[in-house]
Amino acid sequence: MIELKNDQLVFRFADVHADARLTIEFQRTLRIPDDDRTYPLPPGLGRFPIRHVDDFAVNVPEPWIEHGGVMLPMYQSEALWVNFHSSYPFAVRVATGKIDAVTGKQLRPGLGRDPQNYLAIPEQPWLDGYCVKRGEIRQFVAMPLGAGYSAEEQITGAAESGGLQLVAYPMKAKVYERLRLDRAGLVLGRGEFTKVFAMAAPDMGLAPGGRMRQEIFDDPHKLTDWDQDHSGRCFVHLANSFAWRQITGEVPPTVPPTAKEYTKAGLPWFEYYDDRLEAVAGSSIIEQLKSVAGMGREKGDVPLPENQAVHATPIVVLRKGLAKGQVREGTF
Repeated sequence: MIELKNDQLVFRFADVHADARLTIEFQRTLRIPDDDRTYPLPPGLGRFPIRHVDDFAVNVPEPWIEHGGVMLPMYQSEALWVNFHSSYPFAVRVATGKIDAVTGKQLRPGLGRDPQNYLAIPEQPWLDGYCVKRGEIRQFVAMPLGAGYSAEEQITGAAESGGLQLVAYPMKAKVYERLRLDRAGLVLGRGEFTKVFAMAAPDMGLAPGGRMRQEIFDDPHKLTDWDQDHSGRCFVHLANSFAWRQITGEVPPTVPPTAKEYTKAGLPWFEYYDDRLEAVAGSSIIEQLKSVAGMGREKGDVPLPENQAVHATPIVVLRKGLAKGQVREGTF
């Protein structure tokens, strides 16, 4: 069962285990500069509002009714990251326009390990973009579907799906009972800085933006540990913010600050390390995609306003994986 509570998607599998509960939210964030420099993790600026598609059936495009799910508003060239909360292990597939964000391949049912096509939760606390190579992603950036920028259009040549697709598989109950993961671990957060600065076609797709340091962790469990007989899936439609008001009657969120404004204010960026885990190698398919800025240059367009490079400081280091009682030596 999937529920929408407080702008969060809650996946429950009571028939698997009473603890099998996964919460997913979508964080507003800075769009990092798309300049081929590699940046640290930007902060969360608060959750996107999420609404049931069925509640606004008379106002949304017909394909949205077929896909069901939920919708959230995004401005053109706005960025997001996906936040995962669960003490129970899950394997989660994330796709944009039905293109897997980890492998760059089209979304098909099931989990795979060669290459790994999913995220292992709770080891993977968040996902900010497409896995380009080991330790590096390209940020999720919203662009109008049909303009040629999205990962879907670059890979398939078509603008059919857009949005973002989630599929969650719980761990088998007997495996979970055997592991009984340590739940007293570090609770991670990237901050939610709510300070902000001051009918179009509704469909938006996600395109690869600036480069960011982020590891997609290799699953420490066996593929057979996941219960592929039970799954929950949700289609997350991305509505153009200007169409959001027409669809819902609600005012969309304010435009987020630019990376330059945020950095000038002296607010923190983040680095995350887990010393226990290895990172997957990344996708050669995704690595070959053009970024939004690169595609814009090819088109003779300027799709990203305020794309100036910034010196991303201060940086807050979030670290997980040290054994209980272990002292980290550091450098001096």
